[in-house]
Amino acid sequence: MQIEIVIVAVIIFAVMTFTGRLELNKLFADNEMLFRKLKEDDWDFLVRAKHGDRVSPDVLFAKRIKNGFLIIMLALLLLLKNLSLLTAAGAVIAGFGVFKLDYLSYKSHYKRHLHEIDNMLPYYLKSLEILIQHYTVPVAIGKSMNDAPTIFKDGLQQMINQINAGDDTIEPYMQFARTYSVRDSMRMMRLLYRLSIGRQERKQEQLMTFSKTISNLQQKARETRYKERLDKMEGMTMRMLITTGLGVMVLLLISVIQMMGI
Repeated sequence: MQIEIVIVAVIIFAVMTFTGRLELNKLFADNEMLFRKLKEDDWDFLVRAKHGDRVSPDVLFAKRIKNGFLIIMLALLLLLKNLSLLTAAGAVIAGFGVFKLDYLSYKSHYKRHLHEIDNMLPYYLKSLEILIQHYTVPVAIGKSMNDAPTIFKDGLQQMINQINAGDDTIEPYMQFARTYSVRDSMRMMRLLYRLSIGRQERKQEQLMTFSKTISNLQQKARETRYKERLDKMEGMTMRMLITTGLGVMVLLLISVIQMMGI
């Protein structure tokens, strides 16, 4: 009997949604402010870090809300016969879990790509160094954004917005370093800030220090990539040796079995 009730309820729900009697989009639009309280602070950043400007974070967030809501409804329908405060709470927890699933997936994707960011940062800073030779640091950062790696663009835009709003402290630079928390990001942002507030007569000296530090980071990045290639080749060689060794052992085992059979 419970299965029949669930099937009928699902059919009614689908018909009402299809005919427009139940408009999920309108429901979410009317309660947008409430749902936005569930939005994680770094959701937009994580989506843009993975997709760039190809996908809207708001569209994906609305999809997460819908999926969570549908799971709650489905769970309530399945537990309709034994509905209680405990089962209702379980349905809400299940829906919330589905809602959080995409966020955790994007967070995991970003963490897996931190190493890639670590390798890209020195090369971006090198292109920025060339611009700083001709412009002030904030102007150079603004001009660098078009050619900057996609994953840095949100952080750079936030930094520029804070600086243009009158924040002449180190905080905009440190915020960028915290967002892209990889090797030496804090140290490089401190150097960049000192370069932005330094006197013009000391600019060349500070720029040389900045350039030397970037060169060292680039060298580290090259060494890391070289080591990764060696480790990959070593892993492939080991797999080949293990496969060959197992093949030889199998052949020897077959030979011994045949000899014993003789």
